[in-house]
Amino acid sequence: MTDLSHLARPSAMIAIRVTPNARRPGVELVEEQIRVAVTETPEAGKATEAARAALAKAMGVAKTRLTLVRGATARDKLFRLD
Repeated sequence: MTDLSHLARPSAMIAIRVTPNARRPGVELVEEQIRVAVTETPEAGKATEAARAALAKAMGVAKTRLTLVRGATARDKLFRLD
């Protein structure tokens, strides 16, 4: 898993791309874009919550500090660190 602790600044906006139904979960930085792969299906917000947890773990913060700003039903999401 990629270490993203350098992004853990208050009020930081973090844009990610989520891949649901992945074979292996993980967080990686590809060409300056954060990609989060989760094994959960994209229904009832399961994939979004799994992505929030994975991003929080990679950043070294509590998942409750990440607030979804945009992209609840899209693959591209924007989180704010509170």
